[in-house]
Amino acid sequence: MSVSAADRQAIVNEAIQGISHIATLPETTLKIIELVEDPHSTAQDLHQVVSFDPALSTRILKVVNSAFYGLPGQIGSINRAIVLLGLNAVKNIAIAASLAKLFRGGDLCPQFNAKDLWKHSISTAVASKLVADKLKLGLPDEAFLGGLLHDIGIVVEMQHDRQKLIDVISALEIDKEGAPKHDMLVLEEKAFGATHQDFGQALCEKWKFPKAFSFVTGRHHDPLSLAEENRTLTSVVYIADHIAATLNLGFRLDIADTAIDPAVLEDLGVTEAQVNEIIRELPAKIEEAESLLS
Repeated sequence: MSVSAADRQAIVNEAIQGISHIATLPETTLKIIELVEDPHSTAQDLHQVVSFDPALSTRILKVVNSAFYGLPGQIGSINRAIVLLGLNAVKNIAIAASLAKLFRGGDLCPQFNAKDLWKHSISTAVASKLVADKLKLGLPDEAFLGGLLHDIGIVVEMQHDRQKLIDVISALEIDKEGAPKHDMLVLEEKAFGATHQDFGQALCEKWKFPKAFSFVTGRHHDPLSLAEENRTLTSVVYIADHIAATLNLGFRLDIADTAIDPAVLEDLGVTEAQVNEIIRELPAKIEEAESLLS
């Protein structure tokens, strides 16, 4: 089924409106995002919001004292933790805590489990941060969040029409290694009239996230279709997504071929040697991240 752009937009809008219980982020998270996006905000402003959320405060202290950030000594002050981590990192911790709750949908069918999707999202997030670090792009927090968010459109599909998603997964004809024989995007198009990229982009727009995350969720399968000035973060996530799929880290049903497009590597300036380094480093880094996000 091929649909017009207007019909596709109507389908996506209906889905987002129909899942208001996940399309709204918690109030604390929204306040934190608003503060961090305001160039006049300070660590003290953020501390005032975070201090009213004991669970988030505990998580921030856990993160700042973890091997993942590698900061010296034990830090017991939330204010100091915010200063050391930076406002962006605190924002990402709050968003990650909110996202984790959305992936608790259990088994959808024998070939799909929401926990596998969450594992893949964490793996892609960590791999994205590693790619950004290797290239010295100066956006480790954005890369991590982009990786965590990239497949959020599948959660929208799961909440909006479980049966259609089950039909898509059944039609993929998954082999013994967990690889699909068919293109998930094509099957989503037939079943929903849109793909998880469309749904993910719409959810990011609903959440008023920076445009870069709309590009990541909406184009992570074809980053070179974006204008050159908009594609860096999406290309980072594309590479990380394929690395996670290569290692079979959780969900990989939307990637039939795990080979990374050489044109994307060249465009971003990533070498095969760097990809291999990330593959070697990833499992240990994922373990650290999972303990923080659990």
